[in-house]
Amino acid sequence: MWFEILPSFGIITAVLSVPGFALYGLHKVVLDNAYRRNTDERWERVMYTRDMRLTGNPYKCNGLESIPDK
Repeated sequence: MWFEILPSFGIITAVLSVPGFALYGLHKVVLDNAYRRNTDERWERVMYTRDMRLTGNPYKCNGLESIPDK
């Protein structure tokens, strides 16, 4: 019958969802932030490297206080 596929479907769905949840925890442990910045566009990559250069952490919101005085 059709319902005999449900256990297999549940197992496959659970196994395929594990990497997504594992990456959340891995990013939280390694990067101290569970979310990844979008670096698909060139402007976003420029902002990522700017924030990394100014504060050393690209995941912090940077304001004018982050700009060093000359």
